[in-house]
Amino acid sequence: MGLRASPPGLHDPPYLPDLRDLADLPGLMRIVVADDLPASALELIRAEPGWVVDARPGRTPAALAADLADADGLLVRSATTVDARLMDAAPKLRVIARAGTGVDNVDVAAASERGILVVNAPGANSISVAEHACALMLGLARSVPAADRAMKEGRWEKKRFLGTELRGKTLGIAGLGRIGQEVALRARPFGMRLVAHDPYISKEIAAGLGVELMSIDDVCARADYITLHVPSTPETRHLFNDARFSRCKPGIRLINTARGELIDEAALRRAIDRGVVAAAALDVFETEPPADWSLAQLPQVIATPHIAASTEEAQELVGIETAATVRDFLRDGMVRNAVNFPSIPHDELQQLQPWIRLADQLGALAAQMGAARIEELGVRYYGALVDVRGVDVLAASAAAGVLRPILSSGVSIVNARAVARQRGIEIVESRSSRPRHFTSLVSIKLRTDSGDRWVEGTVFEPNSPRLVSVRSVDVEAPLGGTMLLNSNDDQPGVIGEVGTILGRHNVNIASFALGRGEKGAIGVVNVDEDLTAPETLDRAVDELRRVPAIREAWVVRLSN
Repeated sequence: MGLRASPPGLHDPPYLPDLRDLADLPGLMRIVVADDLPASALELIRAEPGWVVDARPGRTPAALAADLADADGLLVRSATTVDARLMDAAPKLRVIARAGTGVDNVDVAAASERGILVVNAPGANSISVAEHACALMLGLARSVPAADRAMKEGRWEKKRFLGTELRGKTLGIAGLGRIGQEVALRARPFGMRLVAHDPYISKEIAAGLGVELMSIDDVCARADYITLHVPSTPETRHLFNDARFSRCKPGIRLINTARGELIDEAALRRAIDRGVVAAAALDVFETEPPADWSLAQLPQVIATPHIAASTEEAQELVGIETAATVRDFLRDGMVRNAVNFPSIPHDELQQLQPWIRLADQLGALAAQMGAARIEELGVRYYGALVDVRGVDVLAASAAAGVLRPILSSGVSIVNARAVARQRGIEIVESRSSRPRHFTSLVSIKLRTDSGDRWVEGTVFEPNSPRLVSVRSVDVEAPLGGTMLLNSNDDQPGVIGEVGTILGRHNVNIASFALGRGEKGAIGVVNVDEDLTAPETLDRAVDELRRVPAIREAWVVRLSN
């Protein structure tokens, strides 16, 4: 139906079959439960006529592989790793369910390649984690663990444990998603002032919570307590390092119930030794259990063994939600909480697959063109693409691309709309059957608090995504991998200077494209990742930004 333009090509992304093919509906079902789930969750599945539940936590990988030979569903927590090899031992497997939020222990890409649905239970433990963060904050304020320990050792040290009130103190929240919002709701009644950093939450949502949004450095400078609720991504790894601690208000108290990798533990130890950090409460660590216990054993540190989500209520809710999701899918073909799959019929999905990939990459590209609060995502379809049933899935794919660089692996084409809505990002779709330069085209426009970002792309044969416009300037380049974009004054010598700087930093150029507009030019460099170290490229970009004729420069990292 003429959706594509012309050469060159990349391989098709893995084909994902229609959910109606996946869930061949009722009959005998065999469900393997590899980790501990509450009895109420197991009974939910066992209640289905003809269904067999094999719940035996703690089996060896070899035994689990053997038991999966004729299984339709697999339920796990964090103890079981579900990799490609295990999936290959389960030819009938249709759904993998992770009882919890994170899916780090499931190879989602391998599941997608094999047409296996992956689901999780997001949000079921949010209140438990938020309450634990508040408990740790109170423990820091009143030295509860140390006072308890002294009593148990027969020491009455009333004068030693002089605490502070939370009333009137400033709580900084890094990450204002589900858990961060629950923390805010609980901290306000203590009389705390609330500030937060989350560039992807709208000002309206923050205002409704009584939270003032600001940069992470401003949060550090103003807060008496900081609690972390951001996902672990390459950008947030060691979010709190020596440089960040140097910007903190002296005497800060730090709480982490999110991911251990958010804190450089050696830097935290140095900050404690210098008195920059008065105390810390840690439920998560870079290595679990810790390889080095010295940080957890410091008197200024309250440490718990990753138990923030470990409450009777959370375990029950997570288990029931996960079991119900598996039951509804295998029995009715209903999809909820899917990590890796859109509900699109077979034929339409085949047609849309390269465009789904294109929209994702355009969204990711636009999101990485500078840090700003995103208010609206506009997606416009042009030409023959308009007539394809299910084309609106591209908006979800674009939203996933926008959100994925700053959120955890839980963001997918399936839940991206809901996540965007939760963060106050409005998604606006529009269509034009009139072709624009190409037979079909996708236009992505991000409205942010610092201006609009506009990128466009199409698909060349065979299934090759191409960038064709940036900021209304026509420029054609392969879309994928590591890319370096710049906006410049379009004057003599700019291209040569870009090449000279990249060469000086040993950045290997795979291709270069230049687009010229009325108000300047856009340069796009596709970088040979195999021959260019990431830190080398970052240094080159820093130097490019100092060139007077270059207005802006961005490094964009996309999947291939």
